[in-house]
Parts: sequence; C-alpha cells; structure tokens
Amino acid sequence: MTVTKDVTRLMNRIKSVYRSWAIPCAGTSVYTPRHRGEWLAQLVEPGVRIRAEHLYQQLDSLQPVRLDARRQLLLESRKHAAVKLLRQIPSIGPIRAALLVALLQTPHRFRTKRQLWAYSGFAVEVHDSGEYRWVRGKLQRNRERITVRGLNNNHNKDVKNLFKSAAISASTRPGPLHDFYLARVESGMRPTMARLTLARKIAAITLTMWKTRRRISTPNSLPSQAA
Repeated sequence: MTVTKDVTRLMNRIKSVYRSWAIPCAGTSVYTPRHRGEWLAQLVEPGVRIRAEHLYQQLDSLQPVRLDARRQLLLESRKHAAVKLLRQIPSIGPIRAALLVALLQTPHRFRTKRQLWAYSGFAVEVHDSGEYRWVRGKLQRNRERITVRGLNNNHNKDVKNLFKSAAISASTRPGPLHDFYLARVESGMRPTMARLTLARKIAAITLTMWKTRRRISTPNSLPSQAA
C-alpha cells in the first residue's frame, strides 16, 4: 500500500508538470513510455524538462517494486482461507481480499457490524446538547431534535478507502450489489448516500461471511442483525 501511494504521488507530480507547462496530447497517456518523447518535446524550459525526466526515472524504478510487492502479497494471501472466502463477494478481488485480512486480521475483534462501521468510518455521529433540562425548577426532557453531524472521524482510513472503492466498483458493474444500489437510487436516495449504504452493506457481508465461514448469495439474504 505504501509503494502504491508513492507511485500515485509520482504520477500526480508528473501530471502537474504538464498541466502547467504543456498542451495535452489527445489520445495519448503521459505515463506510457512510447508517448513520453511526444510529451517531453512540449517542455521548452530546460529546467522543467529535467524535472520531468527525473520524475520519469523515479516512476520507472518504483513500478517494478510495486509489481513485486503485489506478487508477494498475493503469494502470502494464498495461505489464508479467509481470502478465498472473501473473494466470493462481488467487487472484492484478490488484492482487496488480501488487504482486508491484513488490515482487520480477525473478524472477532468486532462484536457487531456497527463496530466495523465505526472502525471503517461509516458510523453516523449525532449531536445532543442535553437529554434533560431544568424548566421552572423542574427537570424535563428536552424536545429538541438530535442533529446529525456526519460520519465519524476516528477511523482506519485504509479500511474506509477499501470499502469505498469496492462500493464504487460494485455500483457500476452488473450483479446483486449493483441491483441493491439501483434500488436505493430509484427509491429517492441520493447516489452518494446510496454508495455509502452499499459500502456499509459490503462491510456487513464481509464480517458475516468471515465469522460464519459461509457464503451470502445476495445482499437481501443478510440477516438484519448480521455479524
């Protein structure tokens, strides 16, 4: 994951150089080796060209390291039965399944799915100024509505990004999770909230399957009190 972040950072730096000093070449990628000469030719400033060449050298040195780390990750993940089980979930491929096992380690650290939601940054925070208040010398229940403050900030960012990317992938590909997403949108839910609901559903399915060691065929087959 660290190597992947380094590669992404380098790619963003390369893109920022051309965004400031060159005109985009239609139909070509700035990262493809056979198109680099075409892109570098647009950099007339010597210092900018040298900077771009150095960034390309760093990218070329990191790409093999990333591929080797990916190969070792997949090789190590084959030793864990949970990886094979979690890969049965739509949008959870070999990389995501391996990272889930590596990051969460065991499902039994979460007693319920809501604890996993909080760990993943999907728990809804609410604000209440006080359940009771004094009125004319008497204690009365506060009738003001509890306000929603958004999702919790104290969470594992890597796990949240993993479930979010899985939800985005599932929402665009045919399957039971895609149907679940479309049903929420057609019912009037905003697409962003529908994707959040889908991410929470994928997290709940992951926890349930991992704990029970059995496959869940459809999202609707997940018990309401699953995990």
